[in-house]
Amino acid sequence: MSLPQTRIVELGDELFDALRARRTLAPLIERVAGIDIDDAYNISLRFLERRTADGERVIGKKIGVTSKPVQDMLGVHQPDFGFLTDRMQVGNGKVISIAGSGLIQPRAEGEIAFVLKKDLKGPGVTEDQVLDATDYVLPCFEIVDSRIHDWKIRIQDTVSDNASCGVFVIGDDRVKPHALDLATVKMDISKNGVHMASGLGSAVQGHPATAVAWLANTLGRYGIPFLKGEIILSGSLAPLLPAVPGDRFHMTLADIGEASIGFEA
Repeated sequence: MSLPQTRIVELGDELFDALRARRTLAPLIERVAGIDIDDAYNISLRFLERRTADGERVIGKKIGVTSKPVQDMLGVHQPDFGFLTDRMQVGNGKVISIAGSGLIQPRAEGEIAFVLKKDLKGPGVTEDQVLDATDYVLPCFEIVDSRIHDWKIRIQDTVSDNASCGVFVIGDDRVKPHALDLATVKMDISKNGVHMASGLGSAVQGHPATAVAWLANTLGRYGIPFLKGEIILSGSLAPLLPAVPGDRFHMTLADIGEASIGFEA
């Protein structure tokens, strides 16, 4: 870590204020000299501290920027990581208000979510251990959002900004992880009734469990475990799709299930 703790607190508070006010900030990488990944993670923890003090409760973790199409789109070439809170989760099939949900510049991505039946703590977590610790998998729409102006992010920006997480919805269908090969699961997404994207589970580091193991081990270096009952998002299987009022998104994960979400102003 290169930044003093006072600066870490200032930047975490700045992101929290931007979230609540629905406004964007200039990229941190452009105005904070020497900011590194450890700084960014500590900024994100301050950001999370402000959210939990405001009544939010952590219910899971997420990995982002795992697939090449998303990395190319954002110009970020390594995964990021963040936290999920209860206030981020919305019901399957719901139409949500962009403004009312605190979103600024949302984009939809389709993922495979893991729900854990026991704790996991890295380092040293393997893909097999992830599968053994998983109660079930299910389809997920993560609606990513950025407090950084025009999505002009680098890895330090998105990690600081809680991995650019907005809200998420998980489907109602639950499948045991050993019941199928998650690397070959196909996802299809439609927007307003028009097919927009497809992807395979292998898009996230070759296998979704590989991505989840990476996240467990990365957070483990900071002393943060996965906990029984938590939801773990494994990363987008296809490029992000911008969302505006009036849009309706639907996804299917072959042999797993479906999820949908809509937007209004």
